[in-house]
Amino acid sequence: TYAELAQAPGAGTTALRRRLIALSGALCTHPSWAAPTAWRAGGVELRRAARTHTSAPADGEAAA
Repeated sequence: TYAELAQAPGAGTTALRRRLIALSGALCTHPSWAAPTAWRAGGVELRRAARTHTSAPADGEAAA
């Protein structure tokens, strides 16, 4: 969503901004972040998921 907002023209970003707010709310209320010590494990899992998601080749692209 951040990348899409960065590439979007100045106008017409309302839907992207709303999606970003919704994602931020979902992240803040996720059970992994509920307990003070749980955020560490939750952060590790989120980073792993993000790396897996961003390192996976897109449809039609070959893996490096």
